[in-house]
Amino acid sequence: MSNNGDSGNGDQSAAAAAAEEVKVDKWDGNAVKNSLDDAVKKTFTDTDRKLKYRENHSLVDTRLAICVTAVGAAMFALVWDYMRPFPESRPVLILCVIGYFVLMSILTAYTTLVEKGIFLRAVQTDANGATKLWTLSSMLKRFDDIYHLCIEYKAPNGRVAEANLSKSIANWFDTDGTLLYDKFESEVLKLHDSLLSDKKNK
Repeated sequence: MSNNGDSGNGDQSAAAAAAEEVKVDKWDGNAVKNSLDDAVKKTFTDTDRKLKYRENHSLVDTRLAICVTAVGAAMFALVWDYMRPFPESRPVLILCVIGYFVLMSILTAYTTLVEKGIFLRAVQTDANGATKLWTLSSMLKRFDDIYHLCIEYKAPNGRVAEANLSKSIANWFDTDGTLLYDKFESEVLKLHDSLLSDKKNK
């Protein structure tokens, strides 16, 4: 009976490992970058991992607010034109169209100048209730195999430090395109811990 139970547990562990396995086309740069970004996010925020930080959604919420406002302007133009057919609706349509393109320009500037490749902001709260902000951004250029990861740490006193990692993706994927998560996570944690050790030394 115990052998059957052990076998069942082994099957469940194998199934769980298979479910967590990430496999991508190594020649698809976007898929590779996204899988690595997701792995970093999991390392920082997953409750089953070491850090268990809380994700800060402010960047995404701002982007969504701009998009929703732009779509709202377009929908209002449609409804207004239905209620007051052209040409009576022309002034409102002109304002809505201008507003839509202004908001799209703001969105482009926001994603380019503010987000700048940031895929995660995580909040760490210590035993004293002080909050520390971790900002993570990445880049993988087209037709390049070097993945660049930047981790920025902002202490409660406003002091900022950052650490960077630049390595070939071949270090973290096997020949079949399966992500070697444990190996990648150890490097991410090493980068994370280097910032904390710098803080202690200062």
